Amino acid sequence: MEKQEMLSKVPEVTLIFWIIKILATTLGETGGDTVTMSMHLGYLDGTAIFAAIFIVAVMVQIAAKKFHPVIYWTTIIATTTVGTTLADFADRSLGIGYAGGTILLFTLLVLSLFAWYRTLGSVAVDTVSSPKSEIFYWVTIMFSQTLGTALGDWTADSAGIGYEGGAIVFGAMLAVIAAAYYRTKISHTVLFWAAFILTRPLGAVVGDFLDKPLSMGGLDLSRYSASAALLVMIALFIFMFTHKPATRSH
Repeated sequence: MEKQEMLSKVPEVTLIFWIIKILATTLGETGGDTVTMSMHLGYLDGTAIFAAIFIVAVMVQIAAKKFHPVIYWTTIIATTTVGTTLADFADRSLGIGYAGGTILLFTLLVLSLFAWYRTLGSVAVDTVSSPKSEIFYWVTIMFSQTLGTALGDWTADSAGIGYEGGAIVFGAMLAVIAAAYYRTKISHTVLFWAAFILTRPLGAVVGDFLDKPLSMGGLDLSRYSASAALLVMIALFIFMFTHKPATRSH
């Protein structure tokens, strides 16, 4: 068991983990929009670029012999940027809309978790220590990031509550999950994945709030400067704090 714990390839889930995760998902929104909109490459080309980066990042992460914070969070950022462009491509270019995109991606996420559980017997992050479990982990995360983007856009745009309203809604939902973690006996694995999914739409609406025009309820900040600032903040949290690999609870 001790050997299994030492081989963990994902970080311990702490407050710092969630702060970086929210920053990374916000960066995914501004970074993805920078490539597809500001650079005028479009959703399909943007998805192809970020998908290639995602595949390379996952290969490096799996090839690593132990947990490396920089490699791990680089891969997370890759999943959230490809999630942004892929969700936008499905919602807008394919014409299935936010509702259709959300339902499709939720189905894919559930199927990914189901296949992972049936194959390895657990979807807990502290069991991610083999190439097979890592593949399931990263595929699941990619689907959750993409779902989160579609869900955030659906809530902020179609539901008409705006970016600030969306941030309040998803922030409140995360607060409920945090309370359930400490005050109920609900599975911590279930709560982790629920929180992991919800941080993505929170990042999506915050990212949109930063760079969308004033007429649309945003701050109209440059996508380039917003992305750069978020990247610097992520780097500071990575290098200023100690990051330990997750260990299996007994």
